[in-house]
Amino acid sequence: MKIIFLILIVLIAQLQYRLWFGDGSISQIDIYQTRLNDLKIQVEEKKHRNDMLYAEVLDLRKGQEAVEERARDELGMIKSGETFIQVIE
Repeated sequence: MKIIFLILIVLIAQLQYRLWFGDGSISQIDIYQTRLNDLKIQVEEKKHRNDMLYAEVLDLRKGQEAVEERARDELGMIKSGETFIQVIE
C-alpha cells in the first residue's frame, strides 16, 4: 500500500511540475495568449488599412474627380482656364 501511495505522489508531483514549469505551462499559455492578442490587433489594423486602400482604388477607377484631386494635391496641376493662387503664411 505504501508503494502505491508513493507512486501516486511521484506521478502527481511530475504532473504538477509540467503544469507549472514544463512545456505548455500556465505561464507559457499566458505569453502565447498575449502574443495572439497582439497579432489580432495587428491583423485588424492591416484589414482596416487594406479596406481604405481598396476604397481608394475603386474611387480612382470609377471617377475622374479623384484623379483630378490627386493631380492637384500631389502634382500641383491646374486645369486650363483656372487661376492658381498660392497663400504664404
